[in-house]
Amino acid sequence: MLLAWLLIAPAAGGIVAWAIAPYGRQWARCVSLAAMLADLAIAITLWVAGGAVISIGPQGGWITQLWLPWIPSLGISFHLALDGLSLLMVLLTAILGVASVLISWRDINERVGFFHFNLLWSVAGALGVFLSLDLFLFFFMWELMLVPMYFLISIWGHENRTYAAIKFFIFTQASGLLMLVSILALVFVHHAATGVFTFDYFSLLGTPMSWWTSVWLMLGFFIAFIVKLPAFPFHVWLPDAHTEAPTAGSVILAGVLLKTGAYGLIRFVGPLFPDAAHWFAFVPMLLGVVGIIYGGFLAFAQTDFKRLVAYSSISHLGFVLLGIFAFNAIALQGAVMQMVAHGISTGALFMLVGVLQERLHTRDMREMGGLWQAMPRIGAITLFFVLASLGLPGLGNFVGEFLVLLGSWPVNLALTVVGACGLVISVIYSLAIMKRVFFGPRSGASVLADMGMRELTIMAPMIVILVLLGFYPQPLFDVLKPMLGGILQP
Repeated sequence: MLLAWLLIAPAAGGIVAWAIAPYGRQWARCVSLAAMLADLAIAITLWVAGGAVISIGPQGGWITQLWLPWIPSLGISFHLALDGLSLLMVLLTAILGVASVLISWRDINERVGFFHFNLLWSVAGALGVFLSLDLFLFFFMWELMLVPMYFLISIWGHENRTYAAIKFFIFTQASGLLMLVSILALVFVHHAATGVFTFDYFSLLGTPMSWWTSVWLMLGFFIAFIVKLPAFPFHVWLPDAHTEAPTAGSVILAGVLLKTGAYGLIRFVGPLFPDAAHWFAFVPMLLGVVGIIYGGFLAFAQTDFKRLVAYSSISHLGFVLLGIFAFNAIALQGAVMQMVAHGISTGALFMLVGVLQERLHTRDMREMGGLWQAMPRIGAITLFFVLASLGLPGLGNFVGEFLVLLGSWPVNLALTVVGACGLVISVIYSLAIMKRVFFGPRSGASVLADMGMRELTIMAPMIVILVLLGFYPQPLFDVLKPMLGGILQP
């Protein structure tokens, strides 16, 4: 039942926070924080139990599951299961969920209850995506996480929030519709071959189908997931959504919701359509490399700090796409490491942008400069996460990018070399952040508040996690190892 409680805690917490908000904003915040701390405690408990692997299907490495009948006549069940991949994503979601509640403690003062309702329900939907092994339930959770994020952007966002929210919703809903059509087509193809209606993941693995049927269905899933990742050229919704979202919304969007796209590629595209996915692999690898270079150049061209971080996400997630479709254990481990490290480092950078915007009332780096003397703690912590983002050895991001390049090298040398050039570009725009914001001539007010205890409390665990991932990534690899064979089997 722990898997069910992972979903119940944020969902119930969101409802209670909304209901209790009229009696005091602090009550809503405390309830929201308690719900996310409960999720984090459950996730840590599951991590401790991660060595107790059971076998519940064709793919190995499953730690626990929950199966309840839902609509038996249509083959739909409430089927949740946890393996190493989903465990890491659940942990990442819980950590960033707690951080998002804390970072919005003073930032959100209007409709506080409804804000926390949407924040927690978006988290609950993402957790459902990472745990669902019934494709109908997966689609339900996929849609569930999008609507609250739309409200977070459209109500508590910045100047162009309505435009950004509508753009986000159109892209994600169109991709979701494509995925629904592909799911239904796969179910009907399976029924035609076996006479059984089912949405169960394990039952649909190995469904007999013609070559071109597998190609078209694979493309439906693939496009739906890379829109959410997002990969070039489907990335155009991301900069606006990130720029206009409130800080907590940007953290959940970058650290969690984008990872659902990468998770879907790993969990569904390769295992459900192995031959078609391997045949098609060059295209996503090429898109990943294009995204690395393109996102890096656009990041360097930005003057809006938040928009720069948004474009850097496109570049860093290009490594994830490259690693997934290299289809070997080293590259896939690197892709998952990059997913985790990117979620932590980019989430922290968005929080730091929010901290600076709260004090300076601007995100324009041309209006900043010389802030290190006024805010040395913010400067030092920003430097750490900037160095993590550019892939400094000894931090988790370096391990992820290095393994992706190492694993993709024997698959496609040319794409690997071009992708490695993206590391140079990331150094340029990352160091440009420090120069523009914290060094150079001073501008603006001379008396500014440095980072307080609440903000330091949020940042400290994230720093520790990236250092641990950089110096001792083996526990992550140990958790992933049991599921690699099933995911990578052609």
